[in-house]
Amino acid sequence: MPDSDTHRLPDQLRAELRLVFVGTAASTRSAAVGHYYAHPGNRFWRALHEAGVTPRLYRPDEFAALLELGIGFTDLSKTGAGMDHEIARGSFDVAGFRTKIAKVRPKTIAFTSRKAASLFYDKPTSALVLGRQPAVSGFPDVFVLPSPSGAASGHWTLQPWRELAQWIAGL
Repeated sequence: MPDSDTHRLPDQLRAELRLVFVGTAASTRSAAVGHYYAHPGNRFWRALHEAGVTPRLYRPDEFAALLELGIGFTDLSKTGAGMDHEIARGSFDVAGFRTKIAKVRPKTIAFTSRKAASLFYDKPTSALVLGRQPAVSGFPDVFVLPSPSGAASGHWTLQPWRELAQWIAGL
């Protein structure tokens, strides 16, 4: 899907992916280099491999190659960049996200933080549990994962990532 030049990171979406990772917005580092989860302290790429989502360890600059595995990427804010508390609330486009997902119809969505999921569900982060979520009519299966950001290391666990890997292996 084409993105405007104002987008920090291009969506990596196509029809009927197995999995789409959804973040809040690009980090400052990701926006600067144009790669998803690019900060060296971010666990995203290691978690994908260690959990068994990908067959090998990918680098941030290889994010587009995951389309070949049926894995895509997007963010709720395509114009903001930085830590979650630095992103203007008005830049989160949940309605636009829902429209994108309805168009490409992936089998599974994985929010890469409780914050991203809380924006989608319009619930406080404390009300969300990690892992597979109750079904939402007309929407793909949803997982909420702990943030792989180094800033969220106190809440890190690989287990929900492993549950996701097991789930998508059955698709």
